[in-house]
Amino acid sequence: MINALSIDLEDWFCAYNLRIKSENWDRCELRAVANTHRILDLMDKHKTRATFFVLGWIAERAPELVREIDRRGHEIATHGYSHTVLTELTPEGFEADLCRGLAVTQPNASQPILGYRAPSFTVTSKTLWALDILAKHGVKYDSSIFPISHHPDYGIADASLSIHRIGAITEVPMSVAPILGKNVPCSGGGYFRVFPYFLTKYLMRQCNRQGRPVVFYLHPWEVDPGQPHVQMSRSKTFRHYFNLDKTIGRLDQLLSDFQFAPIREVLGLFSANLANPR
Repeated sequence: MINALSIDLEDWFCAYNLRIKSENWDRCELRAVANTHRILDLMDKHKTRATFFVLGWIAERAPELVREIDRRGHEIATHGYSHTVLTELTPEGFEADLCRGLAVTQPNASQPILGYRAPSFTVTSKTLWALDILAKHGVKYDSSIFPISHHPDYGIADASLSIHRIGAITEVPMSVAPILGKNVPCSGGGYFRVFPYFLTKYLMRQCNRQGRPVVFYLHPWEVDPGQPHVQMSRSKTFRHYFNLDKTIGRLDQLLSDFQFAPIREVLGLFSANLANPR
């Protein structure tokens, strides 16, 4: 089965757990360019392409990186502009952030931007209004809903596990495998670093056996053990920094064990048939 590979293109200081205010980001060391090139080179090695959900703030400061991603045949999608979680935005604020993100990112992409992912997966039952705004601005699919109940910041416990329609938007939910009545995430990020690799592989195989492509994600900062350390609670420190030195090796193995493509291709969202994803 062809699974969907995605990269949330942001830098270490954008992570929600770190709570570094966006007005201070320009004072932080920009490490996303070098880290993204490590991931791009690994994908080239495996002849694998992905969807890059590009944060507008990054696109504004590193447009040549976005153009390089596009040149290598990957899909450019949007992660908004400021990485503000939707639960802290009004519909008007979200629309402004989305439009700003699209405006600075689209000029660096050779194809129309069709996909969106919310910061910290914050399309929740309280922010489903965001989907109508996405459709209004030409976005065809969202990949933000996490069908889980245990996380304090995101998740819709009873959401469909499969790709489905919500109004005019195709929803591409983050992947979980039902185990003993619980939805266990196997879609990457911190779960990929914390779980032993054999468990991630097993859970992903379970999804594929159920006829579902896995939607996998990673951040460039997750392959960077040399990034600056920020003082946080023990739990947040663990979630952010654990196994950063092992991520690139695990990703190398993952790309050997599974087949991946950009979300756009998994959906069959080609330019001749945008209104009817398969």
